[in-house]
Amino acid sequence: MRQVLAPAVAHHVPRAKAEVVHACPNATTARARCGDRVSGARTARWTRRHLDLLTEDDATTAPLFDPAALPRILPGHDLWDLWPIQEEDGSTSVAAGRELWMALSAPALGHPEERHDRARIRLLGRKGAAWEDLGNAFPDGASPGSREWSGSAIRRPGGTVSVYYTAAGRRGEARPTYRQSVIEARPTLIADGDRITLRHDVPHREVLRSDGRSYLPADEDDGAPGRIRAWRDPGWFRDPAGGGDRLLVAASTAWQDTFAGAIALAGPRDGAWSPLPPLLVAEGVNHELERPHVVVHDSRYYLFFCTQRHNFHPAGRAPTGLYGFAAPTLTGPYEPLNGSGLVIGNPAGQPDQAYAWLVLPDLHVVGFANYRSHPGLDLRYARAAQARAAFGGTAAPTLKLTLDGLSSRVLPAAEESRRVPGRSST
Repeated sequence: MRQVLAPAVAHHVPRAKAEVVHACPNATTARARCGDRVSGARTARWTRRHLDLLTEDDATTAPLFDPAALPRILPGHDLWDLWPIQEEDGSTSVAAGRELWMALSAPALGHPEERHDRARIRLLGRKGAAWEDLGNAFPDGASPGSREWSGSAIRRPGGTVSVYYTAAGRRGEARPTYRQSVIEARPTLIADGDRITLRHDVPHREVLRSDGRSYLPADEDDGAPGRIRAWRDPGWFRDPAGGGDRLLVAASTAWQDTFAGAIALAGPRDGAWSPLPPLLVAEGVNHELERPHVVVHDSRYYLFFCTQRHNFHPAGRAPTGLYGFAAPTLTGPYEPLNGSGLVIGNPAGQPDQAYAWLVLPDLHVVGFANYRSHPGLDLRYARAAQARAAFGGTAAPTLKLTLDGLSSRVLPAAEESRRVPGRSST
């Protein structure tokens, strides 16, 4: 489902081509230096030179809103990291007259940052502007982890749904740890009248592991979100050029310090998945490139991901936002959109208002409402009551992108928030 758009209002795009990282045959240690790690011939590098071109203007800045003032989709629960159940052609799946979605959820208790330690995948229905809670996607104890983190989902022709997600920690552990595993479950979708559920008696199996050379394992016992290695957020993609199915994964490379964010690619192998060279690395620039996904538009492959301002080196070097690169093929060579990679940044007056953006095939953009900012106060470390009062914990207003080659523009939310995400406007 690809929309033909009128050209966006032109704005000057500075050009700094993404550097290409070439393979090195001598990667022998996990903690390698820059020249020693394994990468593909087309792996692109996000550099400080790109960030020097960053401009925060109307084309790349999200409209202002108050996260804490939005009505909650799930009263009594925090909701974040939304994604649709897709058909194999990328469109949003519909059952019993409702679009099918998933999101992370947790009871709205204590400090909002603690929600990651209680996260479960929630099944949701959407009809018009109304959301419906369809309950937890999986029963208690089904996941091999102690928490369920982000992923993607595809409805198969036979009636099953492939749910790729991140199992965090280990089932039954006494305290949360930060081991991350890429898991697939393939339950049958059951639509009985107005009742929609996923069949529960299916295995949850690890289908992709880091290789320890190109990508470090995310196996830490201690840490916190934003301060751990990444092997998570599996995003499924079918290459329309006949390249088959792929997974994109937020990863960490074998780099000399903690700023080793990357987007890994994986291909199917023997009923599971095998790592391929990364599409993008941000070594020395950014710690984590989250929720990677690809949208094909006008014969270009647009690679999107999100990251937070405190994950840059130095912190605050660029805004919390959605970033993107474009290439003629899935494997590159990729160049940053708008010169810097910035596609949608939070406004300077509310630098934490939204996060976890996902671009749909029709170029609508969903995210979640994060914090209403307080000058001089980092709400991640504020008192629980203060942070809770400022937290949105629900879907943010829907945005819309226009794409024209290596240029992008975000449209005002006031016009787009009335539309149903995932539906074409043509």
